[in-house]
Amino acid sequence: MELAMVRKFTKAEAEEFFARLKRQMPEPRTELQYKNPFTLLVAVVLSAQATDKGVNKATESLFKVADTPEKMAALGIQKLTPYIKTIGLYRTKAKNVIALSKTLIENHGSKVPQDREALEALPGVGRKTANVVLNVAFGEPTIAVDTHIFRVSNRTGLAPGKDPRAVEDALQKIVPEKYKLHAHHWLILHGRYTCVARKPLCPTCVVNDLCRYKDKTREITPDKTPVRTSPSRPRAGG
Repeated sequence: MELAMVRKFTKAEAEEFFARLKRQMPEPRTELQYKNPFTLLVAVVLSAQATDKGVNKATESLFKVADTPEKMAALGIQKLTPYIKTIGLYRTKAKNVIALSKTLIENHGSKVPQDREALEALPGVGRKTANVVLNVAFGEPTIAVDTHIFRVSNRTGLAPGKDPRAVEDALQKIVPEKYKLHAHHWLILHGRYTCVARKPLCPTCVVNDLCRYKDKTREITPDKTPVRTSPSRPRAGG
């Protein structure tokens, strides 16, 4: 994605940017369904290159039979696979989920560690997944940069960067402290329902005038889905 070569956001503009997103979505939450930190970790691992909707459909049945590392490890790759076969890269993900479950049992007392280094050492867990778990499960002000957040940050000019880590670092600098805890969810939901990839819904965007995007959409075609302002809550543990 080409970086936005425009005037940088001021602190006041960034404050207003997130204040508006907060008014639109006072209590943003992950759309992944989970029961506890372990099932959240599994759901996020499964969500790589997949939609939250697709992951939720698969884990609805899975988490009824395996919601702890012990139960998941006992399930094994062969029995786990049918539950997640509708998700992309399911074979690799099945191996990782079983491996990380065994690692949690052996090295962490079956608990999901509240530590970035320990999380990233788990099979199938990278920086983005670790950031999501630290934020959602443990309330840390981390910002996980996915494709939506990468797009929104570059398109609006809020925090342009050539790669996810560059965008994450830029967001950590520009997002006001009081908004950092929920910044990840505000940005991802904004990208998912308003600042969409092909034709952003600029006329309904609450930060339209702050956005640096030059090719703003002038009108919304009838087949466009209305912007969503109240994301669903997780089934439990949220």
